Amino acid sequence: MTNAIGGFDHVIVGVADLEAARDTYRRLGFTLSPRGRHFGWGTANYCIMFDGDYIELLGIVDASQFTNNLDKKLAESGEGLMSLSYATQDAGAAYAALKALGAEPPKPLSRALELPSGEVEPRFELVHLLPQATPGAPSFVIRHLTPDLVWQAQWLDHANGATAIASATVRVEDLDEAAGAYGKLFGTDAVSGSVVRVGKGCLYLQPAGPDAPPGPVGFEVKVSDIDQTAAVLEKAGIAFERQDREIKVAAGDACGVALVFSA
Repeated sequence: MTNAIGGFDHVIVGVADLEAARDTYRRLGFTLSPRGRHFGWGTANYCIMFDGDYIELLGIVDASQFTNNLDKKLAESGEGLMSLSYATQDAGAAYAALKALGAEPPKPLSRALELPSGEVEPRFELVHLLPQATPGAPSFVIRHLTPDLVWQAQWLDHANGATAIASATVRVEDLDEAAGAYGKLFGTDAVSGSVVRVGKGCLYLQPAGPDAPPGPVGFEVKVSDIDQTAAVLEKAGIAFERQDREIKVAAGDACGVALVFSA
């Protein structure tokens, strides 16, 4: 793995109705942070925070402004996993390490976070990557400049027992080419066949096909107690498939995401 890049920072789920998506993920047993609004963009979000990473539900609140291609994604393939973000402690170092792969220089981003005590402004630095550098999923590297505003204790406790992002799955046109690309990004020792080690998690590569277009598919969330997860889903009336220490929720019940809970 490139030293300047850590594991998953967050996964982004593009949704057509942000408030409805918030209610859906609450029913799935997640705690959500208050709503955020990106400055200068037409998007807003709700985040599901874990100790070291998180899920971002992203929706359009002003279609006349920049939407970071969310409008295109919704029009072409509907709701679902939209992109992946990888963590860094030094955006400048990440850019230097990835410049040869076509990475863009760090760019600032901030959003308004609507807390009960008043609005605060989390700030970030983003290093965007070319599509060919991350087959199957638009991706970028992020440094949090104000992590204390984003990771707050009251948002880390989830009724379903969720604790971390364990993996993400993407479909690619060519498995060998994709493995080679991710080897350049994370180091060849991080790639074994169609599995890429990403920090403490994994990125799974699947072949695209006639009825399975290339792109992000879904993600796996680690939980502390799979029985607790099952009980929360049963109480909410959400159908699921369980096999021993793993639960699968249909994409239609998770805003287009192939969602897996694993113990």
